[in-house]
Amino acid sequence: MSSLFQNAYYLAINFNAIFYGVELVIYSLSVNELLAHRKTSTRTDKFYIAFSTVLLVLITVYMSTEAVFGQEMWIVHQDSPGGPVQFFVDNADVWYQTMGTASSVVLNLLTDALLIYRMYVVWPSYRVIVFPCFLYLATIGLGIIELYASGKPGADFFVGTAAQLGVAYYTTTIALNALATTVICARLSRALAAASRSRGVRAGAHRQRYYVGTLPIVVESALPYSAAGVAFLVAYGLQSDRTVLFGAFYGMFACISPQLIVLRVVSGRSWTRESVSAAEFETLGLGAAARQTDAEVATTARSLDDGDRKSALGSVLEVG
Repeated sequence: MSSLFQNAYYLAINFNAIFYGVELVIYSLSVNELLAHRKTSTRTDKFYIAFSTVLLVLITVYMSTEAVFGQEMWIVHQDSPGGPVQFFVDNADVWYQTMGTASSVVLNLLTDALLIYRMYVVWPSYRVIVFPCFLYLATIGLGIIELYASGKPGADFFVGTAAQLGVAYYTTTIALNALATTVICARLSRALAAASRSRGVRAGAHRQRYYVGTLPIVVESALPYSAAGVAFLVAYGLQSDRTVLFGAFYGMFACISPQLIVLRVVSGRSWTRESVSAAEFETLGLGAAARQTDAEVATTARSLDDGDRKSALGSVLEVG
């Protein structure tokens, strides 16, 4: 364990504390939105409260075990034979470190499940989620194997068989992250372009700002989570001493990114199946209306009976 690794570990603990404070704020806003601003709680509301609470508990376990291990290594056992380096080597498989790794694996599974669901929401086709579901099942199996390999006596998460299995596990789960993020970004970018072309036609400016823009896409696609995952995987595969620092970002965004999605959903600002379809439909409707001249409208209206004329003219006026 080099000096660079110890510095990275120290920074990781500090960033964990900072991001944990961010998570507490977002969690509080989400729960407040669900409890304080609604007269009755639906089953969906209760699910989001439970989901958010589980995320918070898991990330609490993860960051607490990292902090405790740092305290044991640098303060409690600093004068032990071999110092902090030997303590790390001898205790890398300690039970609470395994518990922290397990909490991060479960956290990843919950976040990935939410991303697959959001993929289906913005692109309602089972064909879109078949391959992501296959990857998800693979991450469950690899995650269990990785926990066993890194938690058995004498094992080390960063070297040996545990590290090799870890590369396989994180490659699979981060590939799922990247795929989900790409699909959601592509779908929402298309809807964003559609909404931008039709801005001011159907929705007021006060609703447009909740949907139109880069930030909503970044949040709803969990882009920070996927980007941190890719950075962590590269460092982990290269066995870099900075791996633990990138792992801290990846672990914390595995909690913060889904919590931001939940906050947007419960506050009614998230992209839904209906809003994506409506944005694309608006653009198609506007394009058709722009190509239809006044003379064509009049000719069409004269060819219809009274009831159909009212319906057709009402549709044209609504689009325009």
